[in-house]
Amino acid sequence: MNTADLGLPVTVPSTALFTDRYELTMLQGALRSGTADRRCVFEVFTRRLPEGRRYGVLAGTGRVLDAVENFRFDSGVLGFLADQRIVDEATLEWLADYRFRGDIWGYPEGEVYFPGSPLMRVEGTFAEAVLLETVILSILNHDSAVAAAASRMAVAAGDRPLIEMGARRTHELAAVAAARAAYVGGFTSTSDLAAGFRYNIPTVGTSAHAFTLLHDTERDAFTAQVDSLGAGTTLLVDTYDVAEAVRMAVEVAGSGLGAVRIDSGDLLLLAHRVRQQLDELGAKDTRIVVTSDLDEYAIASLAAAPVDAYGVGTQLVTGSGHPTCSMVYKLVARAEGPGADAPLVPVAKKSMGGKASLGGRKWAARRVDADGVAEAEVVGTGEVPADLVDRQLLVPLVRGGEVVAREPLDAPRDRHRAARAALPMSATQLSRGEPVLPTHYLP
Repeated sequence: MNTADLGLPVTVPSTALFTDRYELTMLQGALRSGTADRRCVFEVFTRRLPEGRRYGVLAGTGRVLDAVENFRFDSGVLGFLADQRIVDEATLEWLADYRFRGDIWGYPEGEVYFPGSPLMRVEGTFAEAVLLETVILSILNHDSAVAAAASRMAVAAGDRPLIEMGARRTHELAAVAAARAAYVGGFTSTSDLAAGFRYNIPTVGTSAHAFTLLHDTERDAFTAQVDSLGAGTTLLVDTYDVAEAVRMAVEVAGSGLGAVRIDSGDLLLLAHRVRQQLDELGAKDTRIVVTSDLDEYAIASLAAAPVDAYGVGTQLVTGSGHPTCSMVYKLVARAEGPGADAPLVPVAKKSMGGKASLGGRKWAARRVDADGVAEAEVVGTGEVPADLVDRQLLVPLVRGGEVVAREPLDAPRDRHRAARAALPMSATQLSRGEPVLPTHYLP
């Protein structure tokens, strides 16, 4: 069971300062004008997918729920705000009692999305909802970018397992989030122990080139590793001469050698040569793991090679060229006046340059054809058509400030696999293209 997603504390005492200053200055202004308690609806969406991508993958929802629960202004945080004179005394007093007490709806984690999809809907007073903008966006933009890259790599890899190895290529805390998002997108394990500890993701790893270079000979290094970890270990064979290393690896570990790893060179050529050599040496069950700056295109190019697993680092944790999803958090409706019963009115930004937004509290559903294949993302603000009632995508995540949608990490992982499989076949093409589903708006 994934203990982290069942509510254990995050690794920081508070998430309240994971925000921008203007969230608090807006709060102060709203408190002074008497509009802070006005009921509002904010929505998270993206106007476009990264160039050439055919679908997006929502990840980070579980981390958002943790962040909302831990969004508290304790004495240390309040002292900082006071010392820096960021807000006035009345606002500090209001923040001291802050708890999000509203509702959050959203696409379930692991679901696919398209331009305009209302991925998360935050409902509450302006004061309590506006403060969550930055932390929600920072989590969803990062995690969804990594998950989308992971999904494309998982498609390219087919049934072959993928190892997340990007911790040394990103911020130490981002590395943990990236491993989690990669697991949602289809990776099977991580090299990062913090991610294993925090999210119960399987961890793997044996040795680097430094271990071979430490020893007087490559044979000495292989012998030491096998003595320590057993014959089922993975030996790194490209420090010096690959063919000689493979021969020596089997000689030291025997035909039961678990795997060899290739981290440089022409991976396609080397994989074929190493497979032939292993088979000739009687190590027919020894697996071949390849690493070395892989992305989805490199993985796809190795589809016909005798490779058993891939390790991916830099390209994964940077979203394979798209490190953000450009998600935004916009006010789409507000009450006409004070009070919980005041009717909501749509509001929207009107702007040049493609940054306009669509007002109104939205629902979303996915229309499918007679064979159950998705054919359109339908978004509306009015009554849901009868044929789409059972196809709605938003689910309750928080009710009255209480989290209601925690789940083990395998749930969004399985959900993503199912959601991707329900898309048209062209969704899994790695070539550049338009979103595989159009977004239709209904009033």
